[in-house]
Amino acid sequence: MAIFVLDKKKQPLMPCSEKRARLLLARGRAVVHKRYPFTIRLKDRVGGETQPLRLGIDPGSKTTGLALMREPDSQQRHVLCLFELIHRGFQIKKALQQRAAFRRRRRSANLRYRAPRFNNRIKPKGWLAPSLQHRVDTVTAWVKRLSRLAPVTAISQELVRFDTQKLDNPEISGVEYQQGTLLGYEVREYLLEKWGRECAYCGTTDTPLEIEHVVPRSRGGSNRVSNLTLSCHPCNQSKDALSLVDFFATDKGLKKRLKANGHTANARLERVQRQLKQPLRDASAVNATRWALFSALNATGLPVTVASGGRTKYNRQRLNIPKSHALDAACVGAFEKLHDWTVPTLTIKAMGRGSYQRTRLTKHGFPRGYLMRQKQVHGFQTGDMVRAIVPTGKKAGTHTGRVAIRKTGSFNIQAEYGAVQGISHKYCTLIQRGDGYGYHFTLFSNLTGGAGQAVA
Repeated sequence: MAIFVLDKKKQPLMPCSEKRARLLLARGRAVVHKRYPFTIRLKDRVGGETQPLRLGIDPGSKTTGLALMREPDSQQRHVLCLFELIHRGFQIKKALQQRAAFRRRRRSANLRYRAPRFNNRIKPKGWLAPSLQHRVDTVTAWVKRLSRLAPVTAISQELVRFDTQKLDNPEISGVEYQQGTLLGYEVREYLLEKWGRECAYCGTTDTPLEIEHVVPRSRGGSNRVSNLTLSCHPCNQSKDALSLVDFFATDKGLKKRLKANGHTANARLERVQRQLKQPLRDASAVNATRWALFSALNATGLPVTVASGGRTKYNRQRLNIPKSHALDAACVGAFEKLHDWTVPTLTIKAMGRGSYQRTRLTKHGFPRGYLMRQKQVHGFQTGDMVRAIVPTGKKAGTHTGRVAIRKTGSFNIQAEYGAVQGISHKYCTLIQRGDGYGYHFTLFSNLTGGAGQAVA
């Protein structure tokens, strides 16, 4: 993974290798400017030659992939850094719904009648719900942050992803289709994501998957996405025109495959029935924010090129690249070759900056305890990245991660391998002030391949 470099006046230079960064630090020519992402600042240089860098973006409802690449020409890309930005949009939505429920209960308890107030709030043009606006804001913030750390000259965004109209009604066409949201994307790719790239019936992975009608066409089943799933070839052949319940109850081959994969028939049947009712929530979140993100990226002043999800998948399969959000970002757009894509991925998780709420509530809305008013304890604040070196005891060792402060001075540290509780502030050293995000690296060897290709 490349290291970001700034000059003496904090202007971005070309990223360098880890070895060169170590030499610059050891010789005293540079100092550490930032830990996450790791950035050094030169002490004896102002300005320098730079090369064109492209930032690829693969927006998602839960995770957005970012890839910083060197682009010597239009046909080749060299990956420098990979990032995966984990959003907290669903957490925001859940918190707002809970707060609204508490307010509704308190109002109804104190006021028997309240005039309707559903039609007196006008939203401004372009308004997005806070859970959706969060996705746009976090991606835009990290694009600006990376532009301050590296000489980014262009942006590639995957704009088109899911077509909810085609998913719900594949036969839609003409004027009926034009009057809706034109979001062209393959049904099979959506099914791959919905069913976790495995056979819905037996749970087999790493095998070609076929589109299967849960209710057979011979029994009146439709082509709507709510009636489609993915299955391996043996399950597709043995199910034939059987109903879902009869298939799980009678088929002996299915029971053998379930036993081999460590599943039970009842649990798998319940999963299939539950998954069929899952709404297109993720697809809707991506579709609702894609144009807002496009406008926000254009506002940065950098040239933005867009591409479809089909192009991204084609590039990834053509180059035999595993499936991940960061690598999808590197495959956005038109190019021929991708080099050095086996670098580690920096996972960035949005954690928030705390809340103004000074108490916790029970499920009925009553206070359950009160939080301390002070934000800092012994110079540390919740969210700071710290390194704790404990010399003795059960927790002896080095622990690095986000800290959660306590008034007693005994902190909790969220490391990559789990939470470590009861670490004294005396053993803690500040690495980086909290910025609302948590960080950890994912090595290339931990990535899973893009198994489960849907075939017609």
